[in-house]
Amino acid sequence: MALKHADPGQVIDLSPYGSRLSAAQSIALFKSEDLEVMRLVLMAGKAMPSHHVAGEITIQCIEGSVEVAAEDATHVLRPGHLLYLSGRAPHALLALEDASVLVTVALKRIPPAAA
Repeated sequence: MALKHADPGQVIDLSPYGSRLSAAQSIALFKSEDLEVMRLVLMAGKAMPSHHVAGEITIQCIEGSVEVAAEDATHVLRPGHLLYLSGRAPHALLALEDASVLVTVALKRIPPAAA
């Protein structure tokens, strides 16, 4: 069964999970033609290997702390911190503590090939 995404105009609760964090799962909140928003949950010590996406991206820490390796630097994000990355920038995440982060991706539409 497909996951129900938020509808335009629908309020999404991004409050910290707190004591429920260990049972929480990553979730795609919505995806439109131009934008995708996900809430990622990473337990302490878990990593997301280096990857990239075509569009620009933001990573906002909601709770816990994560280390983000990107743009030839390593950044530690704590609650309230937001990191902006350019499109195609390789980045990797490592949870320093149990954490949840909000990831927003600007989707790049690939122009049709010239005929």
